[in-house]
Amino acid sequence: MITIEQARQFYEGADPTHDFDHVLRVTAMAERIAALEGADPAIVRAAALLHDISRLDDTGLLLHADPETDHAVLAARAVRKLLADEPPAFVNAVAHCIEAHRYRNAIEPTTIEAKTLFDADKLDSIGAIGVARAFAYAGTLGNPLWGDIPEGYTPEKRDKTHTPRHEFEIKLKHIKDHLYTTSGQRIAEERHAFMVSFFERMAAEVQGQR
Repeated sequence: MITIEQARQFYEGADPTHDFDHVLRVTAMAERIAALEGADPAIVRAAALLHDISRLDDTGLLLHADPETDHAVLAARAVRKLLADEPPAFVNAVAHCIEAHRYRNAIEPTTIEAKTLFDADKLDSIGAIGVARAFAYAGTLGNPLWGDIPEGYTPEKRDKTHTPRHEFEIKLKHIKDHLYTTSGQRIAEERHAFMVSFFERMAAEVQGQR
């Protein structure tokens, strides 16, 4: 079974939003949801610890989201090799959790363990930590703190003008409606409310209203 120290090595050089601290938060939340939902804790823990191991390519750049460089699919492939000595059913279950954890791919989580990991990973994208990660990622890319959103803007058009506000509008505010577990949905409600309040307050401050 993979340990925390064994998993840590796969995240050296990761950006601040997908580093090992993110992995530990997702693991803690996944274990919490697993206990509430009756998911297999061993499968969930292994999948959470390894879910982002393929976010970096050989140059340290984030991988793009096409079928051949989807980090979730690549991580699932890598995990099959890493866990080759484990029972096949366990390996398959962990790999499915990982390949299905990504918000922007078409692989649907079909097991309670996969749904648990999906929800835990998405919960780390909203609430106070989600706001912090959105701004940390913008800083990593050299993007502005705030900006107008043109009509027809889509995620595929993100560039140097993409701000945390854009990410909130096109993705983050919709996450709570795409979670699978009852526990995850319940936790998301409070996190979502905080995040909405934050961006409303920031809009007022940007406009000099507060």
